[in-house]
Amino acid sequence: MKLLDTSFLIDYFKGVEVARGLVTADEQHVTTAITYHEIMTGLKRAHARKEESFFKRVFSQMTVLEFDEKAAEESSTIAAKLEVVGKSVNALDILIAGVAVANGISKIVTRDRDFLEIAKVAEIDVLTYWISHISSMCSKLVSRNIALPDISGD
Repeated sequence: MKLLDTSFLIDYFKGVEVARGLVTADEQHVTTAITYHEIMTGLKRAHARKEESFFKRVFSQMTVLEFDEKAAEESSTIAAKLEVVGKSVNALDILIAGVAVANGISKIVTRDRDFLEIAKVAEIDVLTYWISHISSMCSKLVSRNIALPDISGD
């Protein structure tokens, strides 16, 4: 089972090819309520109603893991360990990692480098990727007829 982070979901649905290559249809994918919050905040700030509706459908068809007491316990442990080693990491990423650990999920798919720091103090594997400006432009300009896994559940 893989936990899909905010940056990954945005890239996946923008059609970023390298992101699409990190998941397959035969795997189970989940996300978190924190990711839901991050995506919805950005869309509401941009008044992107069409995209907001789209992501609401996506989230309604995925398992969205809640931030509960167990996740709070795990994320506080992660935050404390990061503080001890002097690493500053986005608090929402720590909460997402806490949800993953609390739910026994060992793989997070993301473009966010903060998770690489988190992985040094928590029992998670990070599947990450890099998008250069040129490859991002190419993925928008080049259309290929490739069968892609449907992680949205449609």
